[in-house]
Amino acid sequence: MVTEEGKTRAIIAHITLIGWIIAVVQNGEKKDDYASFYIRQMLGLLIMGIVGSIIAIIPIIGWLIYLGVVALWIVSLVCATSGEKKEIPVLGAQFQEWFKSL
Repeated sequence: MVTEEGKTRAIIAHITLIGWIIAVVQNGEKKDDYASFYIRQMLGLLIMGIVGSIIAIIPIIGWLIYLGVVALWIVSLVCATSGEKKEIPVLGAQFQEWFKSL
């Protein structure tokens, strides 16, 4: 069951790096499975965004990666606000495995 507190943290995690840090700190005090799920998803997306920014020097490939990250961020935010756990396509399961300590 999704709690309002967990849902709020999941949404906050989607608001830039600062929002993600706030969500991690709040979730550290009292772990919520739903919030942890989206904190891990967003860490993966943040890393993908950084990599995309670095690769952005390559005109077409950089833009495609950037647009992909933005699209995945929107999908993740919509799912977080709706109360449903849905992994990001392609790498979502990997993010859950790689960042399971969060």
